[in-house]
Amino acid sequence: MQTTDLRRKSRIMFEGRDRAPARSYLLGMGYTREDLEKPIVGVAHSWIETMPCNYNHRRLAEKVKEGIRAAGGTPMELNTIAISDGITMGTQGMKTSLVSREVIADSIELVGRGHMFDAMVILVGCDKTIPAGAMALARLDVPGMVIYSGSIAPGRFRGRDVTIQDVFEGVGAHAAGKMSDEELRELEEGACPGAGACGGQYTANTMAIALQFLGLSPVGSADPPALDGRKEAVCEEAGRLVMRLLERDLKPSDILSRAAFENAIASVAATGGSTNAVLHFLALAQEAGIPLDIEDFDRVSSRTPIIADLKPGGRFTAVDMDRAGGSRLLGARMLEANLVDGSQPTVTGRTLAEEFEGARERPGQEVILSAERSLSESGGLVILKGNLAPEGCVVKVAGYTRRRHEGPARVFDSEEQAMEAVQAGRISAGDVVVIRYEGPRGGPGMREMLGVTAALVGQGLGESVALLTDGRFSGATRGLMVGHVAPEAARGGPIAALRDGDRITIDVTGRTLSVALTGEELRRRLENWREPEPRFRLGVMAKYAALVSSASEGAVTVPDWQRRAT
Repeated sequence: MQTTDLRRKSRIMFEGRDRAPARSYLLGMGYTREDLEKPIVGVAHSWIETMPCNYNHRRLAEKVKEGIRAAGGTPMELNTIAISDGITMGTQGMKTSLVSREVIADSIELVGRGHMFDAMVILVGCDKTIPAGAMALARLDVPGMVIYSGSIAPGRFRGRDVTIQDVFEGVGAHAAGKMSDEELRELEEGACPGAGACGGQYTANTMAIALQFLGLSPVGSADPPALDGRKEAVCEEAGRLVMRLLERDLKPSDILSRAAFENAIASVAATGGSTNAVLHFLALAQEAGIPLDIEDFDRVSSRTPIIADLKPGGRFTAVDMDRAGGSRLLGARMLEANLVDGSQPTVTGRTLAEEFEGARERPGQEVILSAERSLSESGGLVILKGNLAPEGCVVKVAGYTRRRHEGPARVFDSEEQAMEAVQAGRISAGDVVVIRYEGPRGGPGMREMLGVTAALVGQGLGESVALLTDGRFSGATRGLMVGHVAPEAARGGPIAALRDGDRITIDVTGRTLSVALTGEELRRRLENWREPEPRFRLGVMAKYAALVSSASEGAVTVPDWQRRAT
């Protein structure tokens, strides 16, 4: 039996005469007195019946609990929410996705604080649950870790592997007359064959890999797909490992450092990962008290070659990467090229370099390359600034070579307006599609634009049209797409001044986003601008819009006192 010395927090909840009522509640549920004399470990997850991403969480939580019990602890399971980006995409429901990151983090933090858990294991799956779990753990600062529940297997369509990205692009192809009703139906029925998060290097897999490089997830734990038997073993071992962390009192604050964040950013760059990582790591760095700026992503990315050939810019899925050698092989390749700091600690108690030592490469694999054979000399994330984005914006350059686009603006004040124009064939080669009032405050919630971007690709315009928005892009987005434009339109950013026909230049090499207007003309237009009426006046969306910060700061909710201080 574990000694009571490890009950650093739960002792307050369950020890002594005055805590008899608290014990009574739990004894009536089936806990024993011996259970309540052991360290209490929270096991958080996001099981929900609205998506495949987290559908295996209850089963995996049982495995984590088995590991905790075997190592002398008492697990207590808790459940929180999740929003599917893929299912809500293109609807008003998508506005809730980024908002859910704050709600998930808040809810895990609340239960962890309220019930005084000594340690925590947080199971995560879909896009926002991953950064939210890490944010909650950083706030609580108790021994713990984040465990990814795994990627979905690729689907099959007419003899080839497909992912949900193919379905989104199939919608555009169907609208353009390039795919029949029968083909689209067959594609949608075969693309998602079971539980797990989206299979390409979209946001979920991007963040799952990056948290291993950050040190909050055990290296290799994210690799097994959702329905692979190895994932259960990963979860049982996580239960045992968290008890060892508790014995050492190894907390997130002992792991999270500036170097750890740069390691995580490098992993995003090297894999051509999602632009959403910018938002999420800016947010997590704030929670951890680590100075991090949007320009740090450009600096790290520019020195990091792309060495993983992953969708959407490349050929392979997360399942292929696992078979090739997984995160450990990726890390070994990056360590060989001095792209990461291997001295940083991880939740296993070993350094990152020590974790990469056991890398095994499948002979003949083509997924993970060496730096000498890289797909690109610099990484997939680029930060632009200019008179349209004084605080910066994000471009994902993995998988395409176009570095400059100049064209007339086609301005839309919502995603729906833009999607209607695309589907009706009113967008022409050379245009710059501008979607505004979709930022953190304006949306509110900073919707992803995968529906629009995929429709453009499906219509054959992916290489001739650019898009910019104060909203976000999915990790599955490809093409010259500029997101996170800040300040956003709802805060009176320059994007609010744009009109149809304004000449916009996107210069990736020069790191600029600009419109051919004088400073005087921009100021004149903005002086006549009026902030639009809030789209929500009550409830969670209204609260979020009132408190959320700029995308350049991670779109975190900020208390009034903190806003006044800055």
